[in-house]
Amino acid sequence: MAKKLIKKYLPHPKRITDNRLIKMLGPRLQEPDLWHINRKSCSGAVAVGLFFAFMPVPFQMLLAAIGAIYFRCNILIAVPMVWLSNPLTMPPMFYFCYWIGTLLLGIEISAFHFELTFEWLMSGLLDIWQPFLLGCFVVGAATAAIGFAFMRLMWRYHIWTHIKERRLRNKPGS
Repeated sequence: MAKKLIKKYLPHPKRITDNRLIKMLGPRLQEPDLWHINRKSCSGAVAVGLFFAFMPVPFQMLLAAIGAIYFRCNILIAVPMVWLSNPLTMPPMFYFCYWIGTLLLGIEISAFHFELTFEWLMSGLLDIWQPFLLGCFVVGAATAAIGFAFMRLMWRYHIWTHIKERRLRNKPGS
């Protein structure tokens, strides 16, 4: 079932690597691990994507793509995983990261009012940058580890149910 869905919705890796734009970017993007769907590549891609989703930097998708290339995991999974952080989810995610950072540093949460202005970034962020960045790193790493483990467990569960179904199909007298 999964193989049929993969063949139906994802292009063949050879078709991707033969694309003229990808060929222009060099041999590093033509590695099979970046385009294959297997246990190692998918779980690594989820971890990379989730880690960069919690990084408060612009161009998270580009960083996830670079991370996928570096760790040789599926680039087509790593990049969309970053979409966990979007304009709707960023405020609660980043406040949670800030809260975790204050807990780890043992400081109190300071009241602040967020404004998307350059002046606030220069003054308001100066007061909270240490717990905020520490929290982002810790939460990103923890989320990446949990996502990696969850994908490995889901992959094993899928294989286990597939083997179980095959045994039932091939059972004598069925």
